[in-house]
Amino acid sequence: MTDVTRVLAVDDRADNLVALRAVLDALPVEVVCADSGRAALRALLGAEFGLILMDLVMPGMDGLETARHIRSRPRTRHVPIIFLTACGDGGLAPAAYAVGAADLLTKPFDPWLLRAKASAFIELDRHQRELRRQAALLRDAATAPPRVPAPTPAPSLAARPESVPADAPAPDAARLRMVDARLREVESLTDALPESLDPAVPPLCAQVRALRQALDPLLSEDVARQG
Repeated sequence: MTDVTRVLAVDDRADNLVALRAVLDALPVEVVCADSGRAALRALLGAEFGLILMDLVMPGMDGLETARHIRSRPRTRHVPIIFLTACGDGGLAPAAYAVGAADLLTKPFDPWLLRAKASAFIELDRHQRELRRQAALLRDAATAPPRVPAPTPAPSLAARPESVPADAPAPDAARLRMVDARLREVESLTDALPESLDPAVPPLCAQVRALRQALDPLLSEDVARQG
């Protein structure tokens, strides 16, 4: 289910996990349940999550310790955590926010309030996933090798086109040699450039070589006439 946000629900009581599933049922989410802090850490190793709903008071590894482990891992340090607690100890709130809590709700919580808060983080996760997808597409496009079009074959100059009279004067030999020298100069410059510098360099080399090939018959004719 790649088009939905995974939500990790962590609570040591099965009835609380059932209640969390019911609250999130109408949202575009996949709820994964964990009955302990260690089970939550194992779940985070195997999948990407957009939100964690976690009980603060649990036997063994409690919610605060679990959150510290989550924040210590580069892959999960930015996953928002909403803590849920039935304890009325006001000192838990500073401790929860100190380990990176996004919010803290006291049980019994208002289902509509929890759904509204979860919806905000789920929408944020959807936007982040879309941004990552667009970034991957741009990265692939930037690193893809340039498409080099095949050079157009130089037209054969052995036979003149019908539109050119057979007795047309031959091109000026000095001008042909000058053009040939300039083409060789451009070709040497383009060969010296790294292909990664500009994707247009390989087609330019091909065009220059094609022009030089087109000039060769003309230069040969001039040498023959001079001989």
